Formats: sequence, structure tokens, C-alpha cells
Amino acid sequence: MSNLLKSKRFVVRQSLIGKNTNVEVAFKNGKTVTYSHDKAYEIMKTALEAMNCWEKYKSYTATNNIPKVLRETDAVISSETTEVEAENVDITSEETVEVAF
Repeated sequence: MSNLLKSKRFVVRQSLIGKNTNVEVAFKNGKTVTYSHDKAYEIMKTALEAMNCWEKYKSYTATNNIPKVLRETDAVISSETTEVEAENVDITSEETVEVAF
């Protein structure tokens, strides 16, 4: 049985490698993705090892989506999008905005 880690961002951590962890990410845009951490690491391994963040912090994160290299792979267990309500913003055509260059 795998462990489930819930997060607000995509993450790959050296400390999670080999622990059979699935990560469920709920992004701000309403998209929820569940992925296999070990499969994501194997797919990204070469790129991760070349990154400064991996060398220094032993982790990689992304806040808005999962990396493109993973999107159509078996690392992704499930992906769904829910509607996110936008705040009501009142903008009238009479307002003028001055921009200085």
C-alpha cells in the first residue's frame, strides 16, 4: 500500500524516493493531480540532478502545474479540474489609468 501526501504544489524530494508515496496536489487554479512520486522522480532524474535546487535542497517544486514532461505519462494517477470562483471586480469604463514610461 502506498502513502498519500497532500500538497499545494508539485514536489519531488530526495527523502521520498523509494517510499512508494503518491502525492495529491491541489493547485490554486482548481486543478487536482495525483502522481506517483517514484515514477515522477525516475522520469525527471537526469534533469533534477542537473538543477541547483536539487543539489542544494534535495528537492524540486512547482506551484502552478506539474512539469510538462510528466503530464502524459503513467506517473500521473489522476487529474481533474474544478471550477474556481473569481472575486467580483467592479471596473467601469469611466475610470482612467495613467501609465508612465
